[in-house]
Amino acid sequence: MLFSSLTWRSRAKYRGVLTDRAIRRSRANGELFVEPFDPALVRPASLSLRLGAEAFSLQSQRTVDVADRTTHPDLVAKSLDARGRLVVEPGELVLAPTWERIGLSKKLVGLVDGISDYARLGVSVLCGQVSPGFGMERGAVLTLEIVNHLRHPVLLYPGARICNLMLFASPESEQAYGAMPHNYSNDQAVVASRLADHVRYN
Repeated sequence: MLFSSLTWRSRAKYRGVLTDRAIRRSRANGELFVEPFDPALVRPASLSLRLGAEAFSLQSQRTVDVADRTTHPDLVAKSLDARGRLVVEPGELVLAPTWERIGLSKKLVGLVDGISDYARLGVSVLCGQVSPGFGMERGAVLTLEIVNHLRHPVLLYPGARICNLMLFASPESEQAYGAMPHNYSNDQAVVASRLADHVRYN
């Protein structure tokens, strides 16, 4: 287990977003796992995450039935260009992992948001909620959904800051996310959607 049995007794009544001091303290006491960790990425009320080195384009061949895995879009690996950049074509949806592996205790909740620098260039970076207990065993990558809304390609740089992870202290959840069926809590790379595992045909 990555997480110690230490508790935040001195902060038991505190609930809300973690600031820079609390983020560093959470990592030190085992509530938060980040690997590799760069102290320069700790911001006043979030932890910045970097773009991983792999990426996949979602390419559909037919109408997608979410309950039928055989109709799901293909994950097509994208090679970096000669200068090590990720080329995102106009209108393309790319799935890419974070550089960091993340682990949250059952007392933390995360929310991933894009960075305004990218939004001002027409690039959306989405991920959403990170549930309590995500990556508890050994840490896991977060899969980012990157969309280019421009008319021309956008060049992204693996290893560069790409999004922010806001962290919230909360009452300990009864169940860890990793204990739920069909979860992504142990992913070490981008994987295909598991939605078909829990959506049934009519």
